[in-house]
Amino acid sequence: MTNIAVSRIQREFREIISSEEAKQCQIKVELVDNSYTRLAGEITGPPDTPFEGGKYKLDIVIPETYPFNPPKIKFTTKIWHPNISSVTGAICLDILKDQWAAAMTLRTVLLSIQSLLASPEPDDPQDAVVAKQFKENRKAYDVTARHWAYIYAGAGSSDPDCDEKIKQLMDMGFHESQSRVALSTHSWNVQRAVESLFNS
Repeated sequence: MTNIAVSRIQREFREIISSEEAKQCQIKVELVDNSYTRLAGEITGPPDTPFEGGKYKLDIVIPETYPFNPPKIKFTTKIWHPNISSVTGAICLDILKDQWAAAMTLRTVLLSIQSLLASPEPDDPQDAVVAKQFKENRKAYDVTARHWAYIYAGAGSSDPDCDEKIKQLMDMGFHESQSRVALSTHSWNVQRAVESLFNS
């Protein structure tokens, strides 16, 4: 890794640790294997969103060409959001692609990802299924996002109706995670979820 990239990341790493804003927004970052090329980030779900109270882990890979190219970041905590893949954790955010500028820092990127949780962009989705639900059935989207935040990110509480429906599918012999994805995808309609599982 170039000296420019290393010294820049060291500075940004210290900036996050000492930043009041990062403390208030509960943004953290730590080294993986004592290397500045791989970091583990953590953001909390913003207030007044289905993600509130959840802790979301991020995998951050710093390229050799940093800061002239953006870091590669993905969620390792599962999340139900139009701009984040519910399968791979890949993030659709312009500053991680063509809108990146060398003046940006890890702190601004993590804050941008956090604000993306509060302001989804369903017309530029990473996960088409979630985006469709967000636009067509907002209530089901909120229920699903809250349920995933509870199960995977330790937020709030789950809707007992969701737990009951997952149990119904598990009683039919489907795995819990398989049942959750099918129900989430079909807005908690048990019949359609079961049909999709039998047809997959």
